[in-house]
Amino acid sequence: MDQTTRHDMDDMIQTLEATGDYRVLRRFEARDRYAPAAPGIDVRRGLILDVETTGLDTTNDHIIELGLVAFEFDGAGIVYGVDRKREWFNDPGVPIPDVASEITGITDDMVRGQHIDDDAVLAEIARAHLIIAHNASFDRRMLERRYPALTQKHWGCSLNDVPWARFGCRGAKLDYLLFQLCGAFHTGHRAGDDCLATLHVLATPRDGDVSPLTLLLENARKTTARLSAIGTPIETKEVLKARGYRWFNGNSTRPKTWFRDVPESELEAEQAWLREHAYGGLANPPWRIDRFTAKERYSERVL
Repeated sequence: MDQTTRHDMDDMIQTLEATGDYRVLRRFEARDRYAPAAPGIDVRRGLILDVETTGLDTTNDHIIELGLVAFEFDGAGIVYGVDRKREWFNDPGVPIPDVASEITGITDDMVRGQHIDDDAVLAEIARAHLIIAHNASFDRRMLERRYPALTQKHWGCSLNDVPWARFGCRGAKLDYLLFQLCGAFHTGHRAGDDCLATLHVLATPRDGDVSPLTLLLENARKTTARLSAIGTPIETKEVLKARGYRWFNGNSTRPKTWFRDVPESELEAEQAWLREHAYGGLANPPWRIDRFTAKERYSERVL
């Protein structure tokens, strides 16, 4: 597109948007840098990962595509240089279910004989200070089966570790965030493209506010306390649900119970509420408290 045509289009876009009746989206274009690095800045390395799979069972389903993008950032959440995306198809050794192909657009023919370059992935994992996924509860569990080195890394979740409502967002699907916050769309729908889009959403401040990555880092640094309301009477069920407690069905190490995750700084207040509203003021309730950080958060080790 020549400069005259681009100028004419920009004029048309401004005219449309000035009416208040239109909002024009631009195709997302990946960047290789968001900010210039200045001397003396402690630059760290992040890694955004995304997988497509044969299903949603993190124990038994298989990866059919892996994408990653490495980038530089600092403790304040400013993004600097961005590496090129890397992505691989992976033959799962079993037919891809029709529903998975419909969702991902990936077919048996596309993955046949294809394999992930595990050495390249492990090299990127080793260099990263922080791993990010847009739904880390799923991606982390899938990927740690294949790459145990990820169990030693700190993780953040761009879906759950950013209070998107602060930026005026009513949802957190990646396509919606890209549109709402960046006025952009992308049609790649490949794992590597999704990684680039995730980084763009995280790196872009809005209306002078901090970047979403800044808030993700703040939440990733916090210790989470899981308060399990063991032995609460059945009649407190609705009160607990309204408070945000979730039901755990029990396993060999934890009993059936309602539980809630809160920042450790809010634990004392939450205990006071639970004692009053679920335990009838009992002095020593039989609750259980577990603590975890970004090294365990979203993994199988925190059920």
